[in-house]
Amino acid sequence: MKKTNIKKKLFLILVLLLLTTGCTKTLTDSKNKPVKNEKTGQSLTANILCRPTNKSNIKLYKENKVKIEKLPECDKFKITSGKYEGLWTTFFVKPLAFILLRLGKIIGNYAVSLIIVSLIIRLIAFPFTKKTAMQSELMKKAQPEITKIQNKYKDKQDQESMTKQSQEMMMVYKKYNINPMSGCIFSMIQLPLFIAFFEAVQRTPAIFEGKFFGLQLGTTPMIGFQSSSMIIYIILMLLIGLSTYFSFKMNSANASMDPNMKMMPTMMVGMIIFMALFMPSALGIYWITTNLFTIFQNILVKRSKEVYGKKNI
Repeated sequence: MKKTNIKKKLFLILVLLLLTTGCTKTLTDSKNKPVKNEKTGQSLTANILCRPTNKSNIKLYKENKVKIEKLPECDKFKITSGKYEGLWTTFFVKPLAFILLRLGKIIGNYAVSLIIVSLIIRLIAFPFTKKTAMQSELMKKAQPEITKIQNKYKDKQDQESMTKQSQEMMMVYKKYNINPMSGCIFSMIQLPLFIAFFEAVQRTPAIFEGKFFGLQLGTTPMIGFQSSSMIIYIILMLLIGLSTYFSFKMNSANASMDPNMKMMPTMMVGMIIFMALFMPSALGIYWITTNLFTIFQNILVKRSKEVYGKKNI
């Protein structure tokens, strides 16, 4: 048990060290306020990896003393471009940005590149996310017994009753092969990859300068609603809301434990829809892609015989 705890602590320390060696920085003005492109609503990133071509953005960067002329053009960006920014950027962010840009140049559309790389990353993480999803399904199956135990000891706060409750809960977990910690562990393993990809997108101007089915990828839906392409931004927001709702709903294993938890998917959907209104459309496409993959993954897990088997996960 001690060795397991030590490994977990070392892993968490390693992740924190990687995360603190580099991150996306928002461009701010002399009053320390985020700099936005008024035409698109996009908040600009200070530590971009390559040079933007959008005239409005170039002007804003120069006004805020960002030396973009020293940056490589996005279609000429290499993994070795720019100065050393730490392990995180060198081994995670820059390689992902390079893949996004190179694939986008080959295909001729950065939105398609974004979707493809998103799916590749999800496939790489699939062994971990699948196990998490399986644990969620097992928890749903065990939920009636867990609820029964919780109700049995609901009004008992003495040490003996709490110990008995824990023992009975552990017996249920063992019966259904549930590892309460596995979800957190698997999430921590895949989290660095997802964060690095999100950062690579944020720090690559070329992605936000492209278009996709009438969407200007750097334009926020809030600004897009005021354009002639309003309908496509409305569709984008609907897809974000629906995919988020079903993704959360399918992953909600403990909804019946607490009545307040039943509102969690709705609250999360509302929060994400609000945030998405002010995020560039490219990030909305990324979010929809990952949600759809999660939904598809959960459908596979639900149909899998492993969920109902007795082997350990």
